[in-house]
Amino acid sequence: MADFDPEKFEDKYANYFNELQKAYKNAFNRLNDQYDSELIHAIDQQILNESEPFYEGDGEFRVELPENPAERVQGIVVKDEKVEEMLDIYVEEIETELRRVFGFES
Repeated sequence: MADFDPEKFEDKYANYFNELQKAYKNAFNRLNDQYDSELIHAIDQQILNESEPFYEGDGEFRVELPENPAERVQGIVVKDEKVEEMLDIYVEEIETELRRVFGFES
């Protein structure tokens, strides 16, 4: 766990790259084991690659997604509603992992 500094998080990729990578990887691994791995891979590579984590304060994080995320998923046949549902679960898992990696949750 890193000693978290909210001011340093403003330049998160310079200061917390390894921690961010770990949080995203942990979320990916957990969901890949529980859900449709093809959809998880598509979301990871086609949506979350352009996501942006933000620290909201009080130990809370928010992951901002690119515009029209469901429309970005290509190469697999899946309804937008299913993509959106899985994306909500995935983002929640990433936010949980960010709290865990930065020591706000055990």
